[in-house]
Amino acid sequence: MSDARNVLGSLLQVCSVSPMTGFVRDGVCHTGPQDIGSHTVCVQMTDAFLDYSLQRGNDLVTPVPEYDFPGLKAGDRWCVCATRWLDAAEAGVAPPVVLDATHARALQIIALADLHYHALQTA
Repeated sequence: MSDARNVLGSLLQVCSVSPMTGFVRDGVCHTGPQDIGSHTVCVQMTDAFLDYSLQRGNDLVTPVPEYDFPGLKAGDRWCVCATRWLDAAEAGVAPPVVLDATHARALQIIALADLHYHALQTA
């Protein structure tokens, strides 16, 4: 079991196993030296963010079977790059963040207040 921490200071929780996410495809936004993009922010996809990402050359919608990538749709949870999320926030299209599944390393790039502001609201 990992002792990685989330942005709230507790143990990092699973982001998604369906679809399977994470830099190492373990369902968790773990990170390490090979993760140059810092795939540390667990989000719930929105159409606006998927369109924004596509416009910037990162197609998250089209399946890529050879990489076990199913393609994403609004409502899916996924570990995204911290800088891409921050860019989207500045453009007004940041997807909601799952705080307990967002790796603490995201705080090197994104202010905790910004993550809280965009936190996924659950019923």
